[in-house]
Amino acid sequence: MYSNSPLKILIFFLIILNLSCYKDSDDQIVPNNLEINDFVWKGLNAVYYYKGNVNDLANNRFVNDTDYTNFLQNFNTPEQLFEELIYNRESIDRFSWITDDYFAFEQQLNGIDQNTGAEFNFYYKPGNSTEIYGVVRLILPNSNASNSTLKRGDIFDKINGEILNLDNINMLLSNNTYEINLAEYNDNGTTDLSDDTIVSSSETISLTKSLYTENPIFKYNIIELNGVTVGYIMYNAFLSDYTNELNAVFQNFKTSNVQQLILDLRYNGGGSIQTATELGSMITGQFQNQIFTNLIYNNDLQNLNSTYSFSTNLGNGDSVESLGLNELYVITSNRTASASEMIINSLGAYIDVHQIGLTTTGKSQASVTIYDSPNLGRSGANPNHSYAMQPIVANTFNKNNQSVPNTGIVPSFSIGENPANYGTIGAVNEPLLAAALSAIEGDSKTTQSQTTPAVLDSDSFKTFNSDMYVER
Repeated sequence: MYSNSPLKILIFFLIILNLSCYKDSDDQIVPNNLEINDFVWKGLNAVYYYKGNVNDLANNRFVNDTDYTNFLQNFNTPEQLFEELIYNRESIDRFSWITDDYFAFEQQLNGIDQNTGAEFNFYYKPGNSTEIYGVVRLILPNSNASNSTLKRGDIFDKINGEILNLDNINMLLSNNTYEINLAEYNDNGTTDLSDDTIVSSSETISLTKSLYTENPIFKYNIIELNGVTVGYIMYNAFLSDYTNELNAVFQNFKTSNVQQLILDLRYNGGGSIQTATELGSMITGQFQNQIFTNLIYNNDLQNLNSTYSFSTNLGNGDSVESLGLNELYVITSNRTASASEMIINSLGAYIDVHQIGLTTTGKSQASVTIYDSPNLGRSGANPNHSYAMQPIVANTFNKNNQSVPNTGIVPSFSIGENPANYGTIGAVNEPLLAAALSAIEGDSKTTQSQTTPAVLDSDSFKTFNSDMYVER
């Protein structure tokens, strides 16, 4: 569920509202009770990527101030207006959102987010459409959870003694300290999911939140596979603060003569486009100065379009430790999103990318925090309210002008994590890593599609889960 990676402001730039907004007069004024609705319309009209698909956001939508004001009055809340202006919420723009408390959001964006260091996946109990259970997917090092007996793969079906469901999970996990009630997964010795059960136990583990900064490089090692040297890295967020450490890992891979690479992005929800570009350069190295990805804005903001290219140097001037690979094995899940999907899409235009796991989220767009101020920035924000929006403002395309499908990227080999056997990250018998190793050996038998319970969509639990941003 929760990705406790430090979050950042996704894109920061100043856009003057009169670039595109409807304006009947130089002194246009709306009633005080409509000032937030006014912000919602003008903000989306200025920056929203799908503006051209929404008739009510057209620059010539209103003939005068009265027409505009009457439109705003049709909506009882800013949230209602926001949703009305979002393009195809169910299948296209699933990620833009609005908040009435940007102060709390800014804390999360700046990494001031207390957590226990335990990350979870959630599933419906077998044969049940209301009750859920959790599986520990990661224990972050040097965290409160790492000092407990909790481990990856542990199962729990209650928190503070309450049976879990979609209605109470957020509230229960919001406590600074909570107690999880452990359980066991019983598959009854069959591969048929219908006879599986979750067996409660009396064992409990207490977890307490504290400030924590997560290193996105969770695990890396080198595996000798029948004469082939394979590098493995689980990378959980594209964070520029850790680019030097990432480069050092690839230096280790390079000096160890790594011939094949497994990039584990199953829990990576995105991050910096520049860092993703640098990682692409580390994996390859033979495409210097060629297009990695293009970032494209709406028709009114084409001057902001930009190209990210493969490079032999990092932003700080250090040389990129490149492996010069012509193929890549990537582990994915339905949590793999944004910059993670972009790197698959962008590298796939140059080298063979073999994807093992589950279909990705389907989000290669970037978003931005905008405020009710003359330039949509934080400075000068209207003190009368604390609303802010996080709309999609741009999309990424590879050198062949292809974007990530909204339905996600389908894996070459479909396999999900089995709650009955999560395995140890980095161990050669961990099911998804084992499948990737089998794919490298060309053995398709162990990488055939497998039926596993579906992980519940993280959007059910947390708003800010799939991010991609541009460095300031």
